[in-house]
Amino acid sequence: MVINLKLKLLRTLTILCCAILPWNATAVNQGGIADMLLTQKFGQTLVESLLVKSLLEITQGNTKQAFATVNELIRTAPNFKLAYLIRGDLLSAQGRGLETLGNANLALASKTNSDQIEGLRQEARTRIDYYLSDKKNHLLPNLLVKLSPEQTHVIVVDTVKSRLYVYKNADNKLQYVADYYVTIGKNGAGKQVQGDKRTPLGVYFAGKKLTQPLADMYGDGAYPLNYPNELDQHQSKNGYGIWLHGTPTDTYSRPPRASDGCVVLSNPDLKALAPILQTGKVPVIISDNIEWLNQEKTGFQTAEQKALAETIENWRKDWISQDADKYLSYYSEQFFYNGGNYQKWADYKRVVQSAKPKVSIHIDNVSMFSYPSMKENIVVVNFEQDFKSASLQNKMLKRQYWINQNNQWKIIYEGAV
Repeated sequence: MVINLKLKLLRTLTILCCAILPWNATAVNQGGIADMLLTQKFGQTLVESLLVKSLLEITQGNTKQAFATVNELIRTAPNFKLAYLIRGDLLSAQGRGLETLGNANLALASKTNSDQIEGLRQEARTRIDYYLSDKKNHLLPNLLVKLSPEQTHVIVVDTVKSRLYVYKNADNKLQYVADYYVTIGKNGAGKQVQGDKRTPLGVYFAGKKLTQPLADMYGDGAYPLNYPNELDQHQSKNGYGIWLHGTPTDTYSRPPRASDGCVVLSNPDLKALAPILQTGKVPVIISDNIEWLNQEKTGFQTAEQKALAETIENWRKDWISQDADKYLSYYSEQFFYNGGNYQKWADYKRVVQSAKPKVSIHIDNVSMFSYPSMKENIVVVNFEQDFKSASLQNKMLKRQYWINQNNQWKIIYEGAV
């Protein structure tokens, strides 16, 4: 009788976990994946480590240890709703069978509660999928990224994996620091208009932490992104209030698709990022189509970066020469700026440069960031510009968008930051 009960319990828990994991208990034990995941650290937080550990213990039939692990998880994060769902299933499995994660509560659940349980299931799938993917080995994103000396870190958000990666500037190369589970918009990524509940895709910059009082839903703080950026506005995208922010006090984390467009982290994870975000200058690249490369396969990035850097330097020199034809050859016919289009820009520059004024132009602290999820190869370039002439002296932060057209880099936007 006792043996049959244990067999029934093991079978029930296997069915329960197979609903959220793409393999069964036997495959895990034979392949040693569970042992690997439980013994290696991939930068995950204690909370996430305990969650993964409990789910793997369930698939191995080690329900007693899984129950202890879940209890430890709840002590660590008392507001982690997914942990309570798993513990409830473990308790219910002792008395009756379960078909899937959350089934113990589903029969009595209202429509709202059913949606919440489904959200927790999606969170469980998303978190465990990450640990079974090759992304856990901290490969580098296939993006051209050059940080200026002032930009010590860059954040990359993978909206497909609901994952935020942090890299630091290590001798002009990206070095992995950490990664975190995140929530994005209810309707996914690719924001177009206000109220579409989508997270924007592109290159943004996180401002300093908002100081005004915020509703509890934003958790321990919020850092605004500069959406819509210059390219967004040119493409008639609108909306506002896209932030990196935390979670309500009664919620450790939210389902993968649950925000109104913001990127949401747990409050502990947001606090971990605070020392980086406090500068107010952190680039945030949000993409739904990230390719990952091994460290040794990133040489082409350096070559592409070098080619663009040389073009920018030639643009500076030709501007100094006041040769309008050479100078304007760096600008695409798609060029736009706050005051108009390419033709208006060209007409103005030809008039100014016809007098051949003597100028001194220096640029410094150059940064480059590939613009993700675009058919065209576009790079956002920021730098400090020091301009001097007989009639004008100014220093400014400038931003340009460069596009690679027929293997030639051309400017499609230019303006002060």
